[in-house]
Amino acid sequence: MIIGYGSPIRGDDAIGPLVADRLQAEGMPEGVEVISRHILTAELVADLVEHDRVVFLDAAVDGAPGEVRCRSLAPDASAMSTMAHFLDPRELLAWCETLYDKVPETFLVSACGTSFDYSNYVLTPTAEAAIEPMLDWVRRLIDPSEPLASDQLPGASPRETETPLRIP
Repeated sequence: MIIGYGSPIRGDDAIGPLVADRLQAEGMPEGVEVISRHILTAELVADLVEHDRVVFLDAAVDGAPGEVRCRSLAPDASAMSTMAHFLDPRELLAWCETLYDKVPETFLVSACGTSFDYSNYVLTPTAEAAIEPMLDWVRRLIDPSEPLASDQLPGASPRETETPLRIP
């Protein structure tokens, strides 16, 4: 399952849904569901547990502009969001674990943007350049021939890993 999320009216924050839409248009292997959301909500929990691997796509603000990262995620109930209407991916995983005693292998592919202003309906050139590397990460993550357990990614730790890719 692939979930792109972010606001289409906040500039680079739209990169998650835009990448998901590109993947959907390309066509995915059988069994790979692709969805776009403005926000992550609790209703996704039942869908997440139906899949062995989940890839979240999002924009990031905590890195160098244009940096594309892939992190393995683990359940974390303390990753509580500050609003009741949307959740952090790790919090969704904690709900999967609590309610269903099942957690899919989960990754977050993100690109560090530069503009998140409201009423901005276009990506910056920096975010545009990050689309292809994000697509490459997702293609690798959904390839059944790629054994990508979290301990097999470069620099992996048991709880969370991060592999940055810098875009010139």
